Amino acid sequence: MSRAVGSRLLPRLNRSRTAPAVRSFSSPSPPAETVIAADHPPIAPPPPPPASVAPRSRTLLKVSVSAAVAAAIGTFTYATYAYDVEELEKKKAGLLRSVGDFSAGEDASSFEKFQATVYTTAVKVPLKALELYIDTRRAIEEHVRGFTEPSSEKLLPDMHPQEQHVFTLVLDLNETLVHSDWTRERGWRTFKRPGVDAFLEHLAKFYEIVVYSDQLSMYVDPVIERLDQKGFIRYRLARNATLYQNGKHYRDLSKLNRNPSQVLYVSGHALESSLQPENSVPIKPWKLENDDTALLDLIPFLEYVAVHRPADIRTVLASYQGHDIASEFIERSREHQKRIQEQKQHGRLWRR
Repeated sequence: MSRAVGSRLLPRLNRSRTAPAVRSFSSPSPPAETVIAADHPPIAPPPPPPASVAPRSRTLLKVSVSAAVAAAIGTFTYATYAYDVEELEKKKAGLLRSVGDFSAGEDASSFEKFQATVYTTAVKVPLKALELYIDTRRAIEEHVRGFTEPSSEKLLPDMHPQEQHVFTLVLDLNETLVHSDWTRERGWRTFKRPGVDAFLEHLAKFYEIVVYSDQLSMYVDPVIERLDQKGFIRYRLARNATLYQNGKHYRDLSKLNRNPSQVLYVSGHALESSLQPENSVPIKPWKLENDDTALLDLIPFLEYVAVHRPADIRTVLASYQGHDIASEFIERSREHQKRIQEQKQHGRLWRR
């Protein structure tokens, strides 16, 4: 009986002993990502499938547009230096004509139509850029012209009909009539040239006197008001009436609205600051010398011109080229007086 019971219990005991091992074996394993992170490097995701190749026509169109943009940039960079606005307008008209001439008709093949589309697209890019460039450049040039060119084509009002015979005496300001000096102790000070008062008062009887300076009007106006309290100077012109070229401000006497054969320009830097050197009367620049007499020495010549009114002052000034006008005029005057005396003496001898 015990054997029978034992034979019945033995399979149950064995089954109960092996059950935990089975449960342990069949228990769920740790998460896969934890095991992989601990024991192996991460696996890279597979690469995406290759993109489809663009059609040949689309690629060609993109290349054409890119080339057109690059060509436009290079063309405009060169055009800035090689062409003015009027020439660029002509080139713009040529591009417009080329677009119209290259258009494909309705009976054209598909390739010809595509070729016309590519050409039109390639030309329209620089054409639009050219239009924008021309508009921008014209606006900039007009703005810059206000600083570089005289403010008006007629810097002076029309002369009164009764004064048509009067000559115009144009005077520079700095180092001609005055000298401005700066020191650390007293700052800026302006000094009158010796003889300037007598010079202006005497020649105002014969000339229309104009001061033409390359300084700003905020400097010129106060100086003239202190210098010319009696009003001998009829007009004053400042920097906005000059022509700016190559870093210098030039006096353009052709803009004075005066007969160029009746204009004299007196300056310590006459040949360097005027666009009409044939009208220039050079004078020694004044550097605060106390014994300076240049203005007073020039009065006899200027008075002689105003009284005798030569047909063209430029011809007279050309005869003094290379000489100091004031001293040369005195020398010629002496020779002229000498000849007159000799003629008088010769006439007396004949009468005897």
